[in-house]
Amino acid sequence: MNADFWNPILLSVKISIISTMIVLCVGLFFSKMLLRKGPTRKGKVIELILLIPLVLPPSVTGLILITWLGNNSAPGKVIAYIFGQGIMFTWWAGVLAAAVVTFPLMYQALKLGLSSIDGEIKGAALVDGAGPWNLFWLIELPLMAKSILTGVVLSFARGLGEFGATLMFAGNIPGETQTASTAIYTAIEVGDVQKAWIWAGALTILSFILLYIIQWMQRE
Repeated sequence: MNADFWNPILLSVKISIISTMIVLCVGLFFSKMLLRKGPTRKGKVIELILLIPLVLPPSVTGLILITWLGNNSAPGKVIAYIFGQGIMFTWWAGVLAAAVVTFPLMYQALKLGLSSIDGEIKGAALVDGAGPWNLFWLIELPLMAKSILTGVVLSFARGLGEFGATLMFAGNIPGETQTASTAIYTAIEVGDVQKAWIWAGALTILSFILLYIIQWMQRE
């Protein structure tokens, strides 16, 4: 297989890894913050906003990203001024699209992990003198490790196959922003069904491995 075949797969993996790291950090922040605030009306509204990408059509998500961060938007112009180019039609746009789409999966896994920690354990740690940071790093994170791994695997798998928002916001530029999913779309358009099936097979194998990891974690 030549570079034209491997580039979309490697780019998909790179985008999924970076977007998963982003949503993990952001997800930890929001899940911790909203759980601490409790079931307030404001918290519920924020949570609904965070979960909207889970049910929105990918084309709508792509349109929102173009409107808010496109090259003609105010934030897009600021980004272009600072970095010399806009984020749209770059592989970083693919990272952002994947992060937005996968964030609800990560957030739900992290929220479940945090809420399942026994309050008496946290209370005992606070009584013993643990501060908020020590409580988070030494108590909560280890106890929610399984939820973190589940969120990471689900987010990575979802980001690996992201198509609609990525196509609209990052484009489908071979060697630049073309992921495995968009490459399959292009191959079908030009009639190269064999290459499309090979890409599809590679994604299927990766997805199978990720699902097996989730099942293994659940058994453990």
